[in-house]
Order: sequence, then C-alpha cells, then structure tokens
Amino acid sequence: MELGKRGTDIMIIAGLGCRKGSTLKELLSALDAACDAARISRESIAALATGEIKREEPGILQLADKLELALHIISDDALMQAEPRTKTVSRHSLAKTLSSSLSEAAALAAAGENSEIIVPRLISQGATCALAQARQQP
Repeated sequence: MELGKRGTDIMIIAGLGCRKGSTLKELLSALDAACDAARISRESIAALATGEIKREEPGILQLADKLELALHIISDDALMQAEPRTKTVSRHSLAKTLSSSLSEAAALAAAGENSEIIVPRLISQGATCALAQARQQP
C-alpha cells in the first residue's frame, strides 16, 4: 500500500489522539500546530493514523474526510511495537491505551519500522498530533 504523496520520497504520517468528543476544529488545530512545528504544509501529510480506541471518534473521521486522507486504525499490538520509539509520556494515554503516546505510536506504526518522530506529540484544544516520517522504498 502506497501512503506517500506522488513525486516524493519522504512519507509523513500524522498520528492523532484526542479527548472523547473532540471536534473537527480541535483536531485541525492540533494538526496545524504539528505542521507549523515541522515547517510543512498540511498538503505534505500522506495519511492520518490513530489507535483502535479512537476508531469511531467523529472528529477524527471528519478530519480524514475533510482532508481526503486515508485514516489508518492501528491495532493495540502495533502500537505496543512502536512504543519504544515514542518520545513523550502521557499518563492519560497510558491509562487509556497502554501506550505512552497514542499519537506518536500510531504515526510510527503507520509509517513503518524505519520511521522516526519529526514532531513529538503536541497538544492543542484537547487533541494531540505527532508527525512521523519515513523514506519510501523505490
């Protein structure tokens, strides 16, 4: 499955987390904050990712729809495999997901084994976003 934008050799995945009931506006704010931190445009994002626990979260689904991006739902096992590569620790995330950062672990898992965090979890209006990047294989 190709996740990257056409013509690029770098793939950037936005991992998302949020409070239950977070709005599209709140999630967009978190995504924009992460893109600003990376000095990239929203159009640089290849896909979105979140954990199984957020599969039905309306704001996340609306964000994927608005941006016309694939939303990858990451299994708990895949989140745990990505866990050693996360950079921040959220007690709330640990209590709810067994991951120290749902947004970071989801981004890393979706981007692949050789991916790395380029923007650690940022919080904006109750939503979190982290960016992971990986070089696409030719």
